[in-house]
Amino acid sequence: MYRKILITTDGSAISKHTACAGVKFARQMGADVLALYVAPDYQYPVYVEIIAPSYPSEEDYVAQMKRIGHEHLASILQAAQAAGVRCECLTEFADAAALKIVAVAEQRQCDLIFMGSHGRSGWGQLLLGSVTNKVLSHTSKPVLVHRLIAEPGT
Repeated sequence: MYRKILITTDGSAISKHTACAGVKFARQMGADVLALYVAPDYQYPVYVEIIAPSYPSEEDYVAQMKRIGHEHLASILQAAQAAGVRCECLTEFADAAALKIVAVAEQRQCDLIFMGSHGRSGWGQLLLGSVTNKVLSHTSKPVLVHRLIAEPGT
């Protein structure tokens, strides 16, 4: 049914739990996994004429975010290897994470987007916004939302 599943992570405990569930689902479907971490774009200082010496350069920022992305994606890669699922890891940069997720799913020809939801509802969801809701509203691809109400381990 699905050949390539995009699994997203933001590095949170809920996201890691969701990613492991996504790998299990991919194994059941006989699908490959594309694991994605979206890092925020580099932000130039407001006053470019006066850059503090401690402010990271764009190159330093990109290198650091790629390291962070690698750390966040490592748990997905390990789960995939343990399950015998082929997995590719990707760190992308964008300020609009949802739009980047949708674009990567299109560009990489993913059949399904597997992502988590924190289980907020009502005003909490409205005020905080939701990358998952934005992905749902911007893609024509199927999205499987793994909903976790409580933090893992509680």
